[in-house]
Parts: sequence; structure tokens; C-alpha cells
Amino acid sequence: MILAGKGLIGHPHNAYDARMQNLLFRLRTGIAGLTAAGIGLLFPPRCVFCDGEILSRHGHLLRLCTDCLARFGPVSWYGCRRCGGEVSQAIARPERCLHCRGAPLRFDTVVALGSYHAGLHDAVLRMKRPSQDSLSLAIGRLLAERRREALAGLEADLIVPIPMYWSRRLDRGKNSPEMLAACLRKSLEIPVDRRVLVRCRNTYPQAGLPPSQRFKNVRNAFRVSRPDRVKDACVLLVDDVLTTGATCSEAARMLKQAGAARVAVAVVARGTGKTA
Repeated sequence: MILAGKGLIGHPHNAYDARMQNLLFRLRTGIAGLTAAGIGLLFPPRCVFCDGEILSRHGHLLRLCTDCLARFGPVSWYGCRRCGGEVSQAIARPERCLHCRGAPLRFDTVVALGSYHAGLHDAVLRMKRPSQDSLSLAIGRLLAERRREALAGLEADLIVPIPMYWSRRLDRGKNSPEMLAACLRKSLEIPVDRRVLVRCRNTYPQAGLPPSQRFKNVRNAFRVSRPDRVKDACVLLVDDVLTTGATCSEAARMLKQAGAARVAVAVVARGTGKTA
């Protein structure tokens, strides 16, 4: 039996008990740290894309090796302000470019990690698989880190991932834009609402259609379920890849129709050719 006021361990006001608890806490923390370090020595972290050894501390945080960090887009991206298409380094982010001149795009600007014709091509395809959640998170963190200044400059009020139709989501088991949006939320400290935008029609996959048919394919494919969330707001749409811009443009059209003041787009890869 523990008696109050007798100096026994367990009394809430006992100084000795408090010192012992603090000592035990530091001991457990130290053991946990040594265990983690030991595991790291025995099993060094591997790159989530190529399974190569990660040597840099920066790579450890992103879970990507040095080669893949270089493979997944440049540190500085020279893209068109309107569509995100890659432009010459000599041109300081033009308002329009050859990729979007004359295109009926309803969003205001695009921020991209890199080109879809580089290593990001394989990464984006793999990110669509449920088994590649670690890769999705790594790419999302890289996008947030490398394009943080451009993304923060958008002064967005809300992050909205491009949704999938319910049956396709059920079949695939994941929607990678949602994971990317979660990474941007953590970096930019902006709320995410994945229920604002609903995919109300099951469209044909855009990749299987010629550019001329893609805008028609997604026409009226979205609806805004919570217009109060987007009214007078700057919305940041998030997708994995942007090619013709048809999908994001249609989503932006519906968001603006619901009252959004501006719609910006953040994507992992910007594709402009046949392989995209």
C-alpha cells in the first residue's frame, strides 16, 4: 500500500519521484536514439525511386538519392507564367508562350516541378500505384521545397486536388494529387479541401485522346459541391501532370463559376509533346 506523504515513489508531490521519472524518460529517449542510429547503420535508407543508397542528409529527409534529385527536374524552372511550359532560360517567365498562345485555358498560372520528358515521366506513372505512396510523398515534398517561393507567391487561400471519378478511384485505390496536396498543405500552411471539387462524370482517359478532343472530353466533368469555400478565394489546383491543360482548365472554369477570384495550378510535370 502506498501512503501519502511518506516519501515513497508514486506520490505526485514527491521530488525524488519526479527526478526518477525524468531520468527514465531521458534513458528511454537515449536508447531509442541509439536504436534508430543502429538500424540506420545496419540498414541505410534507400531511395524510394531507384533503391540506391542515400548519402546526403538532404536526401535522407526527402528519401531520394542524389541522382534522382537531379533527375526529377532542375532546381530552377524556367516556365511560362500562364501554362508552365518550359521556355528558354534567356526569357524571364513570359506571360504566354508557344505552348499556350491561343489555347482556351481558364486557370491563371501554373507552377511545375519539371518536364514530363525527363525522369519525372516514370515517376508520375509509378505514383499512380497504391504501392508507391512513399514515392508520391517524396515527389510532393520535392515540389513543395523546390517551388516554395513561386507557390508562396500565389497567396492561395485553399488547396484543391483534381478529383477522380468514384469508380476509378475505387479501382485504382488512390489519387496521387491528394497526396501531393497534403505535402503542399504542410509546406505552405494552407488548408486542403478535397471535397470542394467533385468529378461527376466518368471521362475517357486523356492520355488516349488527341489534343483536339481533350477539352471536349472533360466538358462538364466537374461540379463544385461547396461554393462557399471558394467564393472570392484564390484556389491552388493540384495535379500530377499537365499536358494540354484541358482537365485543369475545366476544373478552373467551374471554380470561377462558383465564385473563385483566381485559380492557380501546381503540377509535378509539364508535358508538351506526344509522349505526355
